[in-house]
Amino acid sequence: MRRLAERALRHGARVIVVGDRKGPEAFDLAGGDFASLAAQLELPLRSARSLPVGHYARKNLGYLLAMQRGAACIYETDDDNEPNPTWVPRTEEVLARPLDGHRWLNSLRALSGTLIWPRGFPLRFVTEPATWATDGRPAQRVRSSVQQGMADGAPDVDAVWRLVVGGEVAFPPGASRCVPPGRWHPFNSQSTWWLPLAYPLMYLPTTCGFRTTDIWRSFVAQRCLRELGQGVVHHPPEVVQLRNEHDLRRDSADEIEVQTRSEAVVEALEGLTLEAGELHVLANLVRCYEALVAHGFLRDEELVRLRDWTADIETTLRGRGV
Repeated sequence: MRRLAERALRHGARVIVVGDRKGPEAFDLAGGDFASLAAQLELPLRSARSLPVGHYARKNLGYLLAMQRGAACIYETDDDNEPNPTWVPRTEEVLARPLDGHRWLNSLRALSGTLIWPRGFPLRFVTEPATWATDGRPAQRVRSSVQQGMADGAPDVDAVWRLVVGGEVAFPPGASRCVPPGRWHPFNSQSTWWLPLAYPLMYLPTTCGFRTTDIWRSFVAQRCLRELGQGVVHHPPEVVQLRNEHDLRRDSADEIEVQTRSEAVVEALEGLTLEAGELHVLANLVRCYEALVAHGFLRDEELVRLRDWTADIETTLRGRGV
C-alpha cells in the first residue's frame, strides 16, 4: 500500500482506502485518504446508507469519491497488490492486438502462453486454442474505457486452477490484447483502470457472492461498452500480487455461482436491446441489471441500491460539468 501511494503521488494522485466493519478506525498512509465506515455514513451519498455493511461492494463509495474529486481515470485494486516498474496511469487510446476466434476469449492465456484462465471463464472452453488466438494483425490503436493489467505471482484465477495447476505465475513482456466488442472475457477488480466514459459501469452488485460481484459487473460493462463500439484491453503485468491467505476449499464453494452461471448471464445480456451512444451508458446499465434481477441472478433489492447509485452518479457527474 505504501508503494502504491508513493507511485500515485508521482502522478499527482492519491489513494482512497474504503473501510468497513472489520477494518481499523484509522489508516495511516502517506498519500492516502481513509474513509472509515463512520465517515462514509456521513457522506451526502445515497449509496453510503443503502450499501450493505461487511460487503466488498462498499468499494462503490470509493469510486464515487474519486469521481467527485475530478479523477481523469480511476484505478481499482486490493491491498495485496504491489505496483511494478511498468505501472502507469492509462489513457483511453492504447495499442493492442485483437483476440479472435471464439465467443469466449482468454486474455490470461494469450498473454502468458501457459494453461491459465480467469475466474468466471467457462471451464468447458479452457483447452480450446481459439479462445486465446489473435487474428494475426500487429498491435493497433483502439479506444478502450476499461483496461486491466495482469498480476504476476498470484493472479486472480479461480480456485479450480489453484487446486489443479497452482504455482506462481510470471507473465512475459509483450503486446497488450483487446477483447473486441461482442466477445466475452470475465475480468476482476484486482488491477483495473476505468476512464470517465465508463465510470457509471463501475457499480459492484450486492446480492451475489463475494467471488461473483466483480465478474457479473464485468459482463454488464462489456455489454454496455459494445454500444460504444469498445472492447476491453488487457495489459502485461503491472502489479505483483502478494496474495492474502485464502481457504481454497471455501473459495471453490463460493465460486460455484460463476462456474455454473456465467454463460447464462451472458445469454441474458445478449438478449437485450440497448441504445447506442455515449448518452445512454447509465440507462443501459440499468436495463442490464433489471434483466439480471428478472432472470434470478440477483435479488430484487439490487434495484433499490442501483437507483441510489444512479442518483449519486448523476449528481457527481453533474458537479463535474459532464
